[in-house]
Amino acid sequence: MKQPYDSAQPWLERFLLTLKQQRNYSPRTLVAYRHDVERFVVFISDDPASANTQDIARFTVHLKQQGLSNSSISRCLSAVRSFYHFLLSQGQVTTNPAAVNTGPKIKRRLPKVLDTDQAAQLLNVSADDSQSLRDKVLLELFYGSGLRLSELANLRLSDVDLAQGMVQVLGKGSKERRVPLGRLCMAALRQWMQNLGADTSGWLFPGRGGNSISTRTIQNRLKKIAAVQLGDDSLHPHMLRHTYATHMLESSGDLRGIQELLGHSDIATTQIYTHLDFQHLARVYDNAHPRAHKPRNKGSSTSETS
Repeated sequence: MKQPYDSAQPWLERFLLTLKQQRNYSPRTLVAYRHDVERFVVFISDDPASANTQDIARFTVHLKQQGLSNSSISRCLSAVRSFYHFLLSQGQVTTNPAAVNTGPKIKRRLPKVLDTDQAAQLLNVSADDSQSLRDKVLLELFYGSGLRLSELANLRLSDVDLAQGMVQVLGKGSKERRVPLGRLCMAALRQWMQNLGADTSGWLFPGRGGNSISTRTIQNRLKKIAAVQLGDDSLHPHMLRHTYATHMLESSGDLRGIQELLGHSDIATTQIYTHLDFQHLARVYDNAHPRAHKPRNKGSSTSETS
């Protein structure tokens, strides 16, 4: 007797192949999609083509009972929804039963960022030897160009164009983008590239055995620097990326431009920084606008002007 999983398996493989070829999803992401869809298929114990909205609702309750967080449930339902969207495009189903159920509401936490003074203090590190010079370049690239940890670790010498003041980055989904380099970052890069000398690995930040520097090494170095410069070792690479985006938005207000610089495929991902920017603007308003303060003299009157 043919099992429900057997009937779903060929279409799941085609679905994953489509994600790989058309969306350039990473192997890790594809494994996550496979796991989530297979979890649903096993749960319903029936041909996926026969599933309805009630099955999706029962599956949601099941995941909650299994102790999954709201974000994990939403991620799982998103994978199932995408799978049915694929089946719909292939004429295997007539409706997407997961189209309506988006899962439990997620309270999105705003990322922590450094203020401008903290960022300046962090980057005010000496570059007296090879390691400290490398660390300074790492900091400048994180805060000055908003790179992801993996993007920075995998930079090659050929990716850096000091003449144009740009760096070529290979981001998520194997998407390339060019990001401007700041003046201080370029100065540190020149020193660092001269310091590399006869290194022939081709990596901008060489590691051991001819490989690039490990992401763990970068993370550990940031924590040690932050402990000295800021008295707090909770700093992580993505906090510097958040700080870069927030400070850029405060200065420019150009959300679309920041989306391009960060390499976000969806503007909705970038929009979280508008919440951070609004908090900053609210503080500015409270500190500067006359209407934000109570009248100093209770009996005084004011006249409005256009």
